[in-house]
Amino acid sequence: MKTLYGVDSVPGDWPASAVCIGKFDGVHAGHRAVITDLKAIAAREQLTAVVVTFDRHPLALLSPATCPSTLVSAGQKLTLLAETGVDATLLLEFNHALSSLPPREFVEHILVTALHARFVLVGRDFRFGAGGAGDVDLLRDLGLEFGFEVRTIDDVKPDGERRVSSTWIRELLGTGAVTAAGQLLAHLPTVRGLVVHGAARGRELGFPTANLSADSEGLIPADGVYAGWLTDGGRRYPAAISVGNNPTFHGVAQKQVEAYVLDEVDLDLYDHVVDVSFVERIRGMVAYSGIDPLIEQIRDDVVRVRSILARESSH
Repeated sequence: MKTLYGVDSVPGDWPASAVCIGKFDGVHAGHRAVITDLKAIAAREQLTAVVVTFDRHPLALLSPATCPSTLVSAGQKLTLLAETGVDATLLLEFNHALSSLPPREFVEHILVTALHARFVLVGRDFRFGAGGAGDVDLLRDLGLEFGFEVRTIDDVKPDGERRVSSTWIRELLGTGAVTAAGQLLAHLPTVRGLVVHGAARGRELGFPTANLSADSEGLIPADGVYAGWLTDGGRRYPAAISVGNNPTFHGVAQKQVEAYVLDEVDLDLYDHVVDVSFVERIRGMVAYSGIDPLIEQIRDDVVRVRSILARESSH
């Protein structure tokens, strides 16, 4: 996938394109349905399949107090979009200049002049231009004027009622329901971060952990212990993951993500950027009366993690 950072980076000889536009937070199952249709149209019409998205949630600029936590960072989003097989992603900086573009100028500047759009795919509730003044009907009118066809994509409703959305996925992650969240995402919920030095308590207990820095990317699920994977440089390791402040000890920062890689006691991950992916929640956080019951619980957690990941790998 070719990544274009801003409209000015689009080459002047860019080929005719099929384009879909959106926030694509999480690149979830609903987004992937749009991209599947995009690729099919592009292949049939011999066009370049392009995703247009933003480097941040628009509300981060327009209304920071009401902006939801994003499911993925811009970097994670680009990784996920590349995995879908689109030809290119145009990542726009959502700044004051972009947010103030009238709908017509947005279409003419980005879709027509830069990308030479022939088809544009959007959701039924798509809004664009300054103040969200543009809607699907206006986009269709502009398409007639500028020579592109607009297609709207039906919502994906796994239960027949509620559409897949980033809001729904946030709700699930907020309760630790990572398995259900992964089904809506069509990929595992994942946090990416730099492995930093911690208090070394895990090593003292016989279960050394990789501790992610506080500024890790991706939405961290609710406190608890999870079965999952740690991926470092393309190599994936089974892991028991702790999220929270480890209430057995005092003075631990809130929402710490620690991953114990099974059977890899001497693995050195310090200063590596790794992905920690969540498969299933095992239990909530518990304060134990001492070290011995904590160690016994961790041993039981590891047994359960092995079983869960063996089952997940066989699917």
